[in-house]
Amino acid sequence: MGGILAALALHAASSAHAGGGGSYAHATETIGTGQQLYDGLLTPDLTVNTLRNVDRLFPTRAVAASARPAAFRIARKQLGQIRFAVGDRTYDLTDFLAVDRVSGMIVLKDGEVAYETYQLGNTPGTRWTSMSIAKSVTSTLIGVAVKEGLIESLDEPATKYVPRLKGSAYDGVSIRDVLMMSSGAKWNEAYTDPGSDRRDLLKAQESQQRDAAMDVMAKLPRAVEPGTKFNYSTGETQVAGEILHGAIKGPLADYLSEKIWKPYGMEVEARWWLDSPGGLEIAGSGLSATLRDFARFGQFYLDGGVVEGRSILPDGWLQEASTAKILKGGAPLDYGYMWWIATSAPARADRAFMARGIFGQFVYIDPKERVVIAVTSAASKPQNLQLIPPQVFFDAVADALK
Repeated sequence: MGGILAALALHAASSAHAGGGGSYAHATETIGTGQQLYDGLLTPDLTVNTLRNVDRLFPTRAVAASARPAAFRIARKQLGQIRFAVGDRTYDLTDFLAVDRVSGMIVLKDGEVAYETYQLGNTPGTRWTSMSIAKSVTSTLIGVAVKEGLIESLDEPATKYVPRLKGSAYDGVSIRDVLMMSSGAKWNEAYTDPGSDRRDLLKAQESQQRDAAMDVMAKLPRAVEPGTKFNYSTGETQVAGEILHGAIKGPLADYLSEKIWKPYGMEVEARWWLDSPGGLEIAGSGLSATLRDFARFGQFYLDGGVVEGRSILPDGWLQEASTAKILKGGAPLDYGYMWWIATSAPARADRAFMARGIFGQFVYIDPKERVVIAVTSAASKPQNLQLIPPQVFFDAVADALK
């Protein structure tokens, strides 16, 4: 379903499926386990069911939505049946949806809906896991805390806010190092390796003990000096969540609701995994929201974090957080503050960047073309093995909407 008529129809239907105040349409579906999901062993149907019901895997905290959701306008120019090349083969929009098992996609141009579709049984009210898109949300909330003076500087030591890590590999690590995934702590992110650090973190989450995740992080050895090497680590984001919690003295979900979800007009209550009953949010994963609200988050970021007429992010944060960095020693880093830098030449010229999560979740932002693309998918494996590279598709969308 796509185009202006579909978008209008879906907008009218969304309140009936929202799942915030009433029953959730997918609540009785059969789902797999967290271990099966990360092992990549679920059948396609079970993968879909599980990704839209991850709040049944672990306790969650609600991210309250707005009482007056911000309505989307429909863009005058709609996205048509675009075509693009990958190697010597040509694909189109329909191919991307089918081959990459897209469960939903919305494209905003200048904040207006240029395309919207729902697949695999999803509706506008379906909550879908963000996976590592949550990392970009967490880093943004750290920016809000800096603006409010709750965090004085990104150059402060992480241990100031997480005393539990004193005497560990995180001694001498700055908040900025954590946001750039360059703490120097040794880490193996292999999702399907039962012996990896990432799976140790999942086991800590499964234990539902408040300090279990930081126990994992406190035992890590130091591999290199802080700030000198990038090493992608979901555990690093859990440290970021503890830093934020230590600064705001409250739940991350409540802070997200108070600062962004309610005032920016998100329409459906989101859910965020907890490390224990009533405990801390899993800052690097487990935030489930609707496709439209993911798109609104992208638009919020594109617009410089402006809520109710004022920016809630520090001056220059958008540019600083979403651009490539240089590590200590001069090594280049195609990563911002838990945002990925776009990889193609046209996208780099547009200063495009993205939040992305395993199984094919994206919030893609092109500042020059004023385009936001939110995609949810149900890839068969967690390693982002999309057969059609999403960056090529995103480039084609931005080009078509010029």
